[in-house]
Parts: sequence; structure tokens; C-alpha cells
Amino acid sequence: MTGRLMLLDTASLYFRAYFGVPDSVRAPDGTPVNAVRGLLDSIDRLVKDHRPDKLVACMDADWRPQWRVDLIPSYKAHRVAEEHEGAPDAEEVPDTLSPQVPVIEEVLDALGIARVGVAGYEADDVIGTFTARADGPVDIVTGDRDLYQLVDDARDIRVLYPLKGVGTLQLTDEAWLREKYGVDGRGYADLALLRGDPSDGLPGVPGVGEKTAAKLLAEFGDLAGIVAAVDDPKAKLTPTQRKRLTEAAPYLAVAPKVVRVAGDVPLPEVDTALPHTPRDPAALDALAARWGLGSSLQRLLTTLEA
Repeated sequence: MTGRLMLLDTASLYFRAYFGVPDSVRAPDGTPVNAVRGLLDSIDRLVKDHRPDKLVACMDADWRPQWRVDLIPSYKAHRVAEEHEGAPDAEEVPDTLSPQVPVIEEVLDALGIARVGVAGYEADDVIGTFTARADGPVDIVTGDRDLYQLVDDARDIRVLYPLKGVGTLQLTDEAWLREKYGVDGRGYADLALLRGDPSDGLPGVPGVGEKTAAKLLAEFGDLAGIVAAVDDPKAKLTPTQRKRLTEAAPYLAVAPKVVRVAGDVPLPEVDTALPHTPRDPAALDALAARWGLGSSLQRLLTTLEA
């Protein structure tokens, strides 16, 4: 049976939960569990509202893969808290969030919600590969606009972007992208790398903002067309644009591999079906008691059973 697949950018959702739920939400021993309970509440609302047949919590096994850093050393460099030789660098995250991530993972596993992270890849790449392999409609839930590049109306692939939590989502399809940015899903990665993204340490092409990038893509079709136009004296580029794009040639040569999500990650075999009963009820009961998951977990269990 081909059903709707929902892919969660899990870190994006638990970061939002962490900042959206007061840290007064704590376990019996006083440990903050606001991200844990907030994520459970988010999954509950998403399942209730969108009724996916399959669900995968996609994880960052490596939030800053070395192969991306080798191409653009500034990639996410400002977010490194601690460098690790031979292992992924530690990301700067709030003190009380890091200890909640293993709890989130244990709860998802006990529930039987598929959880996938692959060494050397970000959650975006896992999402990109699941999307590439999907044989039915896909909903990608993320607060990261980078994943707009996967939107594809012909395959019914859309991004659900939280505006005010997951109860208010921007349903991002190609019509919305064209209205907002002047590009379709395929063109969004080219727009993003031309414009740059300070939050990811991507410099972009100096002097080329979002509107100019959209105009260049409308004129020349895609990044390859823009690069070809630089060497074509008849192409409609201003002298300043030609100069800036020429100077940015080394960046433009490597940026596509950094900005475009991978579609060929070696995914493990997992059961992506939405669980209706917990995979490990005893473990789930122990986690609920240990961390005080209370009504957040009960609501989700009720929703899954329905």
C-alpha cells in the first residue's frame, strides 16, 4: 500500500519545543523535560491533523559533516562549541537541552516510531534520501527553509513549516514558492547558494541578494546557466554582476554539493509504518515514570491507537 509519509526534522522540532515550552516543565527529580514533552505534543498534533500512514523521525548523526566543511570551511563554523579530532564537532546548544536528546531517542524507540540518523550525514540528507525513494506523497515537517528544495508538486512532496508551533503550518508547495521567491523547488537550492545564508555560514555571492538571485535564475534558468552566461559576452549581465560572479567562481563550483541535500544516503532497513501500539510498553512505562511524561505521552498514545 502506498500511503502518505511524514518525515520529521527532529532536531528542528525539539529546538522549537525547548524554546516554546517553559523549563519549569520538569521530571520528578527536577530535570527539565520541556523539549521531550514539547516534541511529544508536536508529534501528537501532527498525527491528528495530517494522518500520515508512515512516520520517520530523522536525526542529525553529524550536524556538520566533514565533507561539507572540506568544501566550505565556514559551513556552520560559528555554531561549533568544541572541536573533536576524528569525530563530529560538538554543536553549541543550551545546557539543559543536550541531556534531553537521549531521552527523546529512547521514548521514540519505545513507542516504535522509526528513528533514523546516518553517520556522516545531517537529518536533511536523511530526509532527502527518504524523499527520493518515496513512492507516494511526502510531508516534510521542518523549521529549516533549506528543505524547500525538495518541494515537488508532481510527486506531491510538500514542506510543512511551523509558524506558531505545529498547529499553524505554512503548507509549502511550488505555487507558494513561486509567489514568495520566484522559483520552484528545484530552483530553491540555487537561489539559496547565490544569496548565501549567515545562519549556516554560507557566504553567497557578494552583492547578490534574494531578488537579484531570483532575477538571474529567471533569466538563465539555473546555476549552470548563470555560470555559462558569465563567459558569454552577449549575456544580459551588468558589468558588476559579471565581475562578482567571476570572483565567486571558486565558491560556486563547490556550493551546490554543500547546499543540496544528499539523495543517496545509505539508509538502514526500518519499519516506517505509524505505530498503533508501543513497541516496548514496559520500557515506555519506565521512561514515563522516570521523566514525568504524563499527559503529553498519554495524548500521543491515544492518538496513535485511534
